[in-house]
Formats: sequence, structure tokens, C-alpha cells
Amino acid sequence: MTSGLSDPASWVDTYGDYLFWYAIVRVGDQSVAEDLVQETFLAALKSRESFASRSSEKTWFTSILKHKIMDHFRSKHRDKADSIDPMNFSSMEHLFSQNGQWNVRPREWKDDPESSYQKKEFWTVFTHCLSEMSERLRTVFVLRELEGLDTDEICNALKISPTNCWVILYRARSFLRKCLEEEWFASKRQK
Repeated sequence: MTSGLSDPASWVDTYGDYLFWYAIVRVGDQSVAEDLVQETFLAALKSRESFASRSSEKTWFTSILKHKIMDHFRSKHRDKADSIDPMNFSSMEHLFSQNGQWNVRPREWKDDPESSYQKKEFWTVFTHCLSEMSERLRTVFVLRELEGLDTDEICNALKISPTNCWVILYRARSFLRKCLEEEWFASKRQK
């Protein structure tokens, strides 16, 4: 054991599944999630001497993985120009009236969000819905809602304008809501 860490041979068995699910929910791609977890273990192995036991191993691995995910998002979007026209709302304009009121009201969600949050089945559907989003929508949504970055941090990391960020978040949330209504809540009503 080095610096209070368990044997590196046990890391994959102990933390592999947790880190994989953490990554896949954020990146939406199984092979990318696997690569990020592998990179996390390699980084941990290289820097195990610096582990100061101020946190648990799980927290330390998660922190390394968060940085790997951010690096992944930055590298994917480093050279991309803003590809979404913030004025193009054609795919969702039927949902709202001219004054911004709902034309088509979202259905009421009968499930208690807290209990749904805990259900593995919900996370499977949630992950599926995230994977169905375009890469750009998923990236901005994950950085904002799962990683807790503010608009400025997202804009700096992805080289997008605040307006573009807000439009992307709006579209991602609308897509996710529609997908969850169809894939999760509708199936719950039928049962």
C-alpha cells in the first residue's frame, strides 16, 4: 500500500463499475466512458504517491475522472465553431405561443422525482435519453446539470457564447423532458 491507498490490483474490482456509470451518464458513449475510466486508473497509478488521505479513495478516483471528462469535452470542442444558430427555434416553436405561454402543456409527472432518482431503471432510461441527444446538447447539459459548472465556465471550456449556451441548455432540457415522458413516465402510467 502506498500513501494510504489500497492495492492497485483491487481498484478495478472495487471502483470500476461506479466510475463507469459515473462516466457514461456524463458522456453518453460506452466506449468513451470505458476509456475515461481506464485513463483515470492510469492517472491514479502514476500519481498515487501524492494521495494524502484527505479524502476517500472513491472521492479521489471520482475527482480524477471529473478532470478526465472535462478534458474530453474540451478536446472535442476545441476546434469546433458555434454550429447552432440561437435564432433557429423551428423544432420547438409549436410548443409556445407568441407571448411565450405553453401551447402544449407538459404532462404532469406523477412519480416522486426523489424516488425515481434512486431507481436503477430510471438511470438506465435517463442514460438512454442522454445518449439520444446530439453530442453538443449532451455536453452542455452534463457540464451544467451534472457537473455544476456555471455558464462562464461552460462557455470558456467549449468556446461558445452565453446566448448559445442558454439555447443549447433549453433544447437539451426540452429533449430530455420529452424523452423521459415517453420512455419512463408513459411506461409507468401503463403499468
